[in-house]
Order: sequence, then C-alpha cells, then structure tokens
Amino acid sequence: MAKTDKRATTHPDVVEPTIEQPETQEIPPEAAWYVIHSYSGYENKVKKNLEHRIESMDMQGKIFQVVVPTEEEIELKDGQRRVVERRVFPGYVLVQMVMDEQSWYVVRNTPNVTGFVGMGNKPTALPDEEVKRIMRQLESEEPKIKVDFKLGQKVRIVEGAFAEFTGIVQELHPDKGRARVMVSFFNRDTPVDVDFLQLEKV
Repeated sequence: MAKTDKRATTHPDVVEPTIEQPETQEIPPEAAWYVIHSYSGYENKVKKNLEHRIESMDMQGKIFQVVVPTEEEIELKDGQRRVVERRVFPGYVLVQMVMDEQSWYVVRNTPNVTGFVGMGNKPTALPDEEVKRIMRQLESEEPKIKVDFKLGQKVRIVEGAFAEFTGIVQELHPDKGRARVMVSFFNRDTPVDVDFLQLEKV
C-alpha cells in the first residue's frame, strides 16, 4: 500500500501542478515600488496591518511586498557591544504594487499610514536604481558600528597601556571599531590606536 501511495504522489499530472502553483507568483511588469509615510515608530505595525488587509481583501494580485528597511548596528554602551536593529528610513515603508484606485485605497486607508510620497496627490514610484541600492544595503551581512565620537573631540582612554590618558580623536575607523587618538606622552604628541570600547567622552 505504501509503495502505491509513493508512486501516486510522484505522478506529474496529479500532484506537481498543485505544489508548484502556489509558490510561484508572477509580478507583472507594471508593478513598481512606492514609499508610504507612517507615524514614526509604527512602521512594523503598518507592515503587519497592510499584509493583513492584502490577504483579507484578496489583493495579492496587486500588492506584492511590504518592506520596513532596517539594518543591524553595533552599539557601544557601558563598555559593552550589543547589536541593535535600526530603521534606515524612520517613518517610511516600501510597498511593491500595481498602482490603481483599488490598490491605492487599500494602502492609503491602512491604520497609521499618513500618505504616499509623491508630487501633490500622485504617488511617485521609486527609480529602479534606487530600489536596487536600498536592497543591496539591506542584504549587507556585516552590522555597522554606531560611532558617537567625532574628529577633533577630546576623549579619555579608559583601558590598556594608555589608560587615564586624555587626547584628541585624529582618525575614526568605524569598519574596524577603532580610533587613532593623539595623546601627550613625555611632552610629545603620540598617536595611539585604540578600540572604541576603550574610549569615553571627556
């Protein structure tokens, strides 16, 4: 009996179309990415609400993706590194859709949406190059380090061989999480490379 069932499930006329069809949704060429404005801090709620409306109002054929652009950032706080998620465009949500009166109505009347970005009352589609740039940014795997220090700022070194020395930030290297600080050592200005975690503002 088990062998008969296995042969039946691999029959191309019976099963394959029902497996393949739901997973492949063709996005029509007239679809474009638009930007909607939301109340700040409500971006994820807008995404959830809109996705619910797309399903309940059967708009899957006109509204395809809802994206809240975020990126990971390493925050240095109290001598600790922690990874936090930061919104790239606070107050904005991206929607891939075919724009017509019906789809506009569904998106525009989603709770906490204040409107589309565009000229006057006409939503403006994002240029393809801008969409590609944003998507590349979102796909970046390496989290960025949030830098609270500025060039020329006075800082104190709190760890390492130069602990308790004060100096001036000369260079910043956020990709490495390090800074070059000019300190006075035996009455001579000496550049010192230190980790951001070893610095504090004066």
